Amino acid sequence: MWRFNDFEAGQLIQLGQYRLTAAEIIEFGSRYDPQPMHTDPVAAAHSPMGELIASGWHSCAIAMRLLCDAFITDSSSVAAPGVDHVRWLAPVRPGDTVSGQCRIQATRLSRSKPDRGVVTAEVSLQRQDTVEVLRMETTAFYLV
Repeated sequence: MWRFNDFEAGQLIQLGQYRLTAAEIIEFGSRYDPQPMHTDPVAAAHSPMGELIASGWHSCAIAMRLLCDAFITDSSSVAAPGVDHVRWLAPVRPGDTVSGQCRIQATRLSRSKPDRGVVTAEVSLQRQDTVEVLRMETTAFYLV
């Protein structure tokens, strides 16, 4: 089980891979980001991207899934106050496989709750062609 003391600044945690399908992109887009470039292949073909692309929010959800699979579900994580500096850097298309990494930026003990620490990390996803598609900064609390 990952606890606060298992994290240190500079540490790199490799995340797994995730392959996107057109059906999944359309389903996510229809539910949460119903813009034509995420929901309608015909309309998307006539958009500036020229084809269906995943919502940036879909990329964030995939990053969360990869983080959970890599370590969060087997950790002492108790809460997260938020995500900062979310950047969608390149499109993700049907058939793309994304992989991720989590680089620990900083750790510190909580000033108000001595049983936990704060971990700040940069999370990124890359397509199979190594193009970075997502970057964000996360902050989470872990029990000591």
